[in-house]
Amino acid sequence: MPKKKTRRKNTQKSPAKAKGIALWHDMAVYENFERCAPRIFEIIHKAQSMRPGAPRFLHFDVQGHRNSENGYDRDSWEMINNFLPKEALPYLTELSTPMYTAKNPRRQDNRVPEEMRVGYPEGEEKSFWYDIESLPLRTREAEAGSRKTYPTKRSIMDYLGIAEECLICWGSPVERAHVVPASLGGSMDVRNFALLCVDHHKQAPDIADAEAFWAWVDYAELRDSGSKWSRAPEELKLWIQKNGGRTEPVDRGEMEFLAAVQFELRHLYNWSDEDFAAVSWEFMEEYHRVLDAATGRHFAVEKKVSTHAWAYHVARLRLLSRNPKQPTPSDITRS
Repeated sequence: MPKKKTRRKNTQKSPAKAKGIALWHDMAVYENFERCAPRIFEIIHKAQSMRPGAPRFLHFDVQGHRNSENGYDRDSWEMINNFLPKEALPYLTELSTPMYTAKNPRRQDNRVPEEMRVGYPEGEEKSFWYDIESLPLRTREAEAGSRKTYPTKRSIMDYLGIAEECLICWGSPVERAHVVPASLGGSMDVRNFALLCVDHHKQAPDIADAEAFWAWVDYAELRDSGSKWSRAPEELKLWIQKNGGRTEPVDRGEMEFLAAVQFELRHLYNWSDEDFAAVSWEFMEEYHRVLDAATGRHFAVEKKVSTHAWAYHVARLRLLSRNPKQPTPSDITRS
């Protein structure tokens, strides 16, 4: 009797599917388009380095960034409607935003650029940077509200999407900090306020440029990021340290005033030794013009380190704009 044929079991294992990696970015109120867009690519590039080829799923959220009609402002609208679907989605498997979820119709591209530089939209160069020639008031809101009194902390919290804590260090209690001071023309609109602890409120710049104020908050948040975890449980601190985070504030010591200004010029405005060497009597005259025209005083004290640093930087830009043969500082170079 012929033997019954039996089907041999296929013992060869099918190739394991790469597990996906979830990415998340909350566009903080202090991030404008120019700061947010490169960070998205940093996240994607890091994910590719850690898990080459793994499907990437990016969840993008927005903090603040509302216009006078309570819709998204220009920066967040540009991120959601243009940059993310056109520039970021090809390097992802799926993208989720507050307005839509989109799947990549093609295979995820894993040739992620190490760095991405943001350029000005054609014809809109003035709107993306402070007009250094006329030193005007520059607010984020296109149409400031007409209110004459301070908004409540609750309304500021709702706008920022945070608890009652400092935007920079998560400390409390907090104070209502003008983005552009009332003395320089700043409004009482909720979009012209941040919640800062007493120490960071005393450090924040008093300047006519709202975008530069938020850039300073962004810088200070990175600079003082370790202070956020000072009250955290030890187990959480150990986990953060294990994953490359910092759980203690950077000890900058007691700096002399000019040394502190120099520190900020280097770390916020990317000044080089050549920039400092170019300081001249003409530069100092320009610096005082900026200081008088576009900065203010707060807490009835002399101007702060951050205010002086901004005035030095704008004075430098004003001189550079009159002599285009000189190199422009890297932080405003768009290519």
